[in-house]
Amino acid sequence: MSKKEKLKIVPLGGLGEVGKNMTAYEYGGDILIVDAGIMFPQNDMLGIDYIIPDFTYLLDKSARVRGIVVTHGHEDHIGAIRHVLEEIPVPVYSTPLTLGLIEGKLVRNGYSKADLRKLHAGEKIQIGKFQVETFHVSHSIPDAIGLAITTGAGLVIHMSDFKLDHTPVDGWPTDYAKLAEFSQRGVDLLLSDSTNSERPGWTQSERVIGPAFDQVMASAPGRVIIATFASLISRIQQVADSAIKSGRKLAFAGTSMVENAKIARTLGYLIVPDETLVPIEQALHMPDNKVAIMCTGSQGEPSSIIGRLSTASNRQFDVKRGDTIVLSSHPIPGNEETISRAINRLLRLGANVIYDAIAPVHVSGHASQEEQKLLINLVKPKHFLPIHGELRQLKRHAWLAEQVGIEPQNIVVVENGQTVQLADGELSLGERIPGDYIFVHGESIGDIDHDVMKEREQLARNGIVIVDLSVDKVSGALIHEPEIITRGFISPEDAERLIPEIRRRVMQVVEAEGVDSEKGIAAATKRYLQDQTKRKPMVFITLSRS
Repeated sequence: MSKKEKLKIVPLGGLGEVGKNMTAYEYGGDILIVDAGIMFPQNDMLGIDYIIPDFTYLLDKSARVRGIVVTHGHEDHIGAIRHVLEEIPVPVYSTPLTLGLIEGKLVRNGYSKADLRKLHAGEKIQIGKFQVETFHVSHSIPDAIGLAITTGAGLVIHMSDFKLDHTPVDGWPTDYAKLAEFSQRGVDLLLSDSTNSERPGWTQSERVIGPAFDQVMASAPGRVIIATFASLISRIQQVADSAIKSGRKLAFAGTSMVENAKIARTLGYLIVPDETLVPIEQALHMPDNKVAIMCTGSQGEPSSIIGRLSTASNRQFDVKRGDTIVLSSHPIPGNEETISRAINRLLRLGANVIYDAIAPVHVSGHASQEEQKLLINLVKPKHFLPIHGELRQLKRHAWLAEQVGIEPQNIVVVENGQTVQLADGELSLGERIPGDYIFVHGESIGDIDHDVMKEREQLARNGIVIVDLSVDKVSGALIHEPEIITRGFISPEDAERLIPEIRRRVMQVVEAEGVDSEKGIAAATKRYLQDQTKRKPMVFITLSRS
């Protein structure tokens, strides 16, 4: 293959944001996709379930896509695979645990025809014109891999999420020898996770969490309820180990937690004796000090078990005074306020709440600055492209790369949609493509745009006023005075004061301009309400003829 042919790298998600990681590699007419994840909505994204990458760029090239390689089983890397496969049905390659989690998600969502192909860390496979070599990396989930992608344009290392944990829970550290071997071959480009690029030092080992869980289990007077992500299999193992030591039975609550644990046990990645596990229904009737429950909701999401427990709206069980609730995760950027409110509500209900700010019940699964620098020194790439992080994190990672000897002109920082090209040993910017959010709300995918989100935010902030006009379809005259309806705007007392004057001003516009003057009616209503309340509710005019 000619080295003059370009390798195009297309960042579709994860660059300039945390989550929905997805990258496409394009070479010699073939396309390889790496990961397809989701992002959780921010506080102002009202009604949105999650966000997927905008992969419009690939739709008219679907016949050229040769496969999807998935680096590990977290939602921000696998959550959008169903949506991609519905449009681009290609083989999906990954390690056994990751494929098990993917298959479970697909089946739950009614998609059962995926072509899932198993591989193991250390294997080398050919996918179209891409030679893909996998290597093990330590992360907060077992079976994570990095990728060495070779084409005629050179060798690219796609590191994805990693940490250099020398004592991981599964006993399988990152493959340092393989990384050093790549450096001997000559690495043209390294793409590396930037999540913790602002954190100095080293990320703590996962093993430091074990003693904290042991202490919680041993000292808690009642039930222990641990919330974490359902895909944090290593964390589930640590909780199970602590439950065994303290003589507690372990129950899982929530569909995703139950199913992921079952998959991990079946595949041998989660070792829990049968006698330790009990159904949640049985656990709820056992002595409180003999029970530990694992569930989702560590981000305080309203629809999660912890979210519902905090508002006393959970169906299966409620918070008891004396419960110990552990939030074993770090807040996703933007979720801090939601988590804080959930913690406060749980405390008011009488629970003792433990989270990473007050006890070592969580460590990051991502490399901090010293690990990021060590990786660059191990791999010795000519070029560097930081991935997975907000712009400030990408910029900081670029600065770190410069500190350890990467030439500034060989470092490229881009966000979603800005393509990058590798050719003749040089890295350059390419074309810009769409790289926007695709909102998912129930069965609606991509139908909600930023304008709709702005309207929802305005409704939430300022409420709504509806002016309902009933008109005689023959004469065109009003049948009765306008009906004024308000929601989420003013109190009933204020409404009694304001509505008569709104009605009078609407009548004035109707008499002067006619019932079809919706703009005039809306403008008069908005002017009066802004003058009286200093607020700008959304005003809608409804017209019915009878």
